[in-house]
Amino acid sequence: MATLHGLDWLFAVGIIFFLVSLWGIGANDVANSYATSVSSKSLTLVQAGCLATVTEFVGAIALGQEVTSTIRHGIISIDPFENSPGVLIMAMVTAEIGSATWLTLCTRLGFPVSTTQSIVGALVGVGIAADINVHWSWQDGSVSQIAASWGIAPAIAAGFGAIIMMSIKLLVHQRKDPLKAALYVITFYYGLTAGILALFIVISGGHGIPTLDEMGAGKACGIVLGVFFGVWAFSAIFFLPYYYRKLIKEDRRLRIWHIPMGPMLWRDDYNLYWPGDPNSAVVPNYYSSEYTGAEKDKNRDSSDANSSEAGLDSPYGAGPRDGVKMGQKDTNEKNTDLIQPDADGVKKPDEEVQRARQDDLKAVDELPWAHPRRIWAALRMVLTYGITRDIIGHQSKGLEDIHARAPQFDNKVEHLWTTAQICSAIIMSIAHGGNDVSNAIGPFTTEYETWSSGVTSAETDTPTWIKAVGGLGLGIGFWTYGYHIMRNLGNRITKHSPTRGYSMELAAAITVLLASNLGLPVSTTQCITGGIIGVALTNNDLKSINWKQVGKIFIGWVLTVPCAGLVAGLIMAMALNVPSWGPGDP
Repeated sequence: MATLHGLDWLFAVGIIFFLVSLWGIGANDVANSYATSVSSKSLTLVQAGCLATVTEFVGAIALGQEVTSTIRHGIISIDPFENSPGVLIMAMVTAEIGSATWLTLCTRLGFPVSTTQSIVGALVGVGIAADINVHWSWQDGSVSQIAASWGIAPAIAAGFGAIIMMSIKLLVHQRKDPLKAALYVITFYYGLTAGILALFIVISGGHGIPTLDEMGAGKACGIVLGVFFGVWAFSAIFFLPYYYRKLIKEDRRLRIWHIPMGPMLWRDDYNLYWPGDPNSAVVPNYYSSEYTGAEKDKNRDSSDANSSEAGLDSPYGAGPRDGVKMGQKDTNEKNTDLIQPDADGVKKPDEEVQRARQDDLKAVDELPWAHPRRIWAALRMVLTYGITRDIIGHQSKGLEDIHARAPQFDNKVEHLWTTAQICSAIIMSIAHGGNDVSNAIGPFTTEYETWSSGVTSAETDTPTWIKAVGGLGLGIGFWTYGYHIMRNLGNRITKHSPTRGYSMELAAAITVLLASNLGLPVSTTQCITGGIIGVALTNNDLKSINWKQVGKIFIGWVLTVPCAGLVAGLIMAMALNVPSWGPGDP
């Protein structure tokens, strides 16, 4: 039961901004995990939204303890609050306000900033305003150590990304028969991805899993190697025959639910249950243009044509269709704002379907506001708005030229890596849930524990229900507004494809998981950006990277700490110096 009932109002304010902060982190930061998968067309935005809701929750529950403790008492000293628990609650609430305000503003403006830097900057601002000790010196959990990780983490992620992508290029893309070579090594990469996840689960321990010390090095190595070879063998038995029939023999009827047939697909006389459309494309065109410019680009001056920010709100697929040349007006152009890419890269809506949809919308608009059908239509629009936006299309000729500088690889080879890329995105999302959920639940845990016990302490464990709320909040933030940041972390930096996206995500996931187990709240934004740049550098062409977009992201990083700190510091200073009058005062 709570003991500081006189501060119920302050705790209520803390709850509000705790939820706003969770939403902001989900909207701004969860995009780091799935932006490359959606941009490379391995996942649709709807699929990414569903996965994010689950994986962020799992990461927050399973891996969220170590970094939470760093945020709670590693940035500022709580010793001065020993006899003033109410002031400690105020400090954490104002830190949440400063961080949430900055994140909301940056998300609205499309700046993919570091949510870690946001909360650290806010805590530093609170510490300065309250004239208490900020842990600047080099020690575990100090500002200096965290700041160093901001510079080191992107470099490490870039290195991992370049290494992984170069291995795929050397073993697959540069071989005489890339598809045959890919079939030989793809199962190894499946096993590698699963082994890395198993390694960090073993190292993390907790939640019923023995720690590494309790388990012993031999048993831990056995588990990791067992997972690695087990997934390797499983994928060789079930995935290889599926991809052999789908890509080599080009059986267009095969669908993902036929993978369990496994070895039966090696035979020529197999019978498929629930076969797909035999006239569908064998694989998607992962290198189809995202450019949606039309005739108006001919009259655009060079500065506008090179702007990477043009056409942010234009729908994917609203530009040139098949058979329409670049720059030529497409007279059949339609509004496809709610349509995702199909197997050919562009969804071409049927005219009758489009007309029927417009008629349905018109009929709904004419219904009374309380009609169940109109209420359901409004509710569906609200719930699906964030996962039906376009994040791929653009109208920048300059960005199209940047994409053209990236080498194009075999589409069938790229398709082999879609499953691996989705798995790497899941690992990245779990790592993000474990690392960045602390940016919101760290301060709130201190608020809750202090409010409920009346004692100033930062040594208690984070309650599981708080981590669960944190994980769900991240998923909701991504579901409703994450698309706004995914636009700027996807193809607006460089050309994406499944092999590239896999390398980017796995590199960032390794870096974040390493940091989580060291208790360092690194920036997942900087890790994925580092991974993207590292992979893009393997194109051997610096002009294949949109440095304007990278510069915009960098500006957001630079402004985050001082701006979040300024907001939180000003609010804390005003709260501490507000006039107080007694019964006899005027």
